[in-house]
Amino acid sequence: MTILLYDLVGEDHSRPFSPHCWKAAMSLAHKGLAFRREPTPFTAVPQVEGGVSKTVPVIRDGDRVVADSFAIALYLDEAYPDRPTLFGGKGGEAMARFIERWSQLTIHPYLGAAALADIHARLAPADQAYFRDSREQRYGRTLEDVSAPRAEGLAAFRSSLEPLRGMLTYQPFIGGDGPLYPDYVVFGAFQWMRIMSPFQVLAADDPVAAWFERLLDLHGALGRTVAAA
Repeated sequence: MTILLYDLVGEDHSRPFSPHCWKAAMSLAHKGLAFRREPTPFTAVPQVEGGVSKTVPVIRDGDRVVADSFAIALYLDEAYPDRPTLFGGKGGEAMARFIERWSQLTIHPYLGAAALADIHARLAPADQAYFRDSREQRYGRTLEDVSAPRAEGLAAFRSSLEPLRGMLTYQPFIGGDGPLYPDYVVFGAFQWMRIMSPFQVLAADDPVAAWFERLLDLHGALGRTVAAA
């Protein structure tokens, strides 16, 4: 049975971009599960599965509906234990929670601000109105003013990746010799930026960039099915 993934999109429905939906897509591919993406603009999210969640991703697997990327990954490991693990056990789950918090506190704030105006430009008009209003209330500034200083903050952002960069001198993935869910957590953030903005946040010779390229090549190059901005 094919799993349905409700996937955030802009005006071009062939370009899913949410970092959290990419976590879910990579997790499904990691498990070797067939899935179908349901393009879901911002303004359509409240109608997903009767309003089960205020955000996507949401999956439907037969009679089961699961919201939230981390909950989806946990569900997939529990429901399909005979397929490749996403966590490698309870210790891996705990590590993944740490990585997710690190990503959301260190990576997402910079990337989200840097790409804000670019994201808005790629949305359909109805979603642009929602996005501008909600984000400008959140930041207290215009989208353009939030994104404007991204070049000035780039060096500090790259420096903040040193824990990941240093770890990659020992192993090719956060998960070790192969990827686990924590890899998909961080991958999702950089894929979000890659798809929605032409602004280059990683230097070509950065080990983090090499790691990201390895992730793009995984699962039949799933990450490359959407071209870079």
